[in-house]
Amino acid sequence: MDEWRQLEKFSFGDSPALADELAALVLAGIKTATCWAASEGASTHLGKRMVVLSGSGEPLAVIETVELTQRRFNAVDAAFAYDEGEGDRTLAYWQKAHHRYFTRLGQFGEDMLLYCERFRVVARLDRVGEVEDQRG
Repeated sequence: MDEWRQLEKFSFGDSPALADELAALVLAGIKTATCWAASEGASTHLGKRMVVLSGSGEPLAVIETVELTQRRFNAVDAAFAYDEGEGDRTLAYWQKAHHRYFTRLGQFGEDMLLYCERFRVVARLDRVGEVEDQRG
C-alpha cells in the first residue's frame, strides 16, 4: 500500500521544531485545522490528500482536506482557533501565536486574507512508512 508515496508532502510551520510540535498535535488528534496567507495561493482543495512530514522530513501521516474557506485574520473565530489545537486552544492564544508567525514571514496584517483549512487524518505512517488505516 504505497499510494501515499505519490502524494504531495509538506510540514507545518516555519522551522523543524515547530513542524515537529504541530505534527505531534495532528497525530494526537488535537490539531484538525490550519491556515496560511491567501497570497500564497490555495495549496489544497476539498478531498485532497497530502503527507505530513516531521521537522526532519520523515513522513508521519496522510491528511485529507474536509473544509477550505477564506476569512480575514481578524474574523477567525474561537471554534477555528480551537481546532488549530495550539497552546490553550483559545482565540487569544491563536491570535498572538499567528501574529508572531505571520510577522516572521513578513505577511501580517489585521485584515490579511487567510485560507482556513480543516482536515482529517486518513492514515498514520509508522517509522518504516507502513500505513495504519484511520477509517472510522
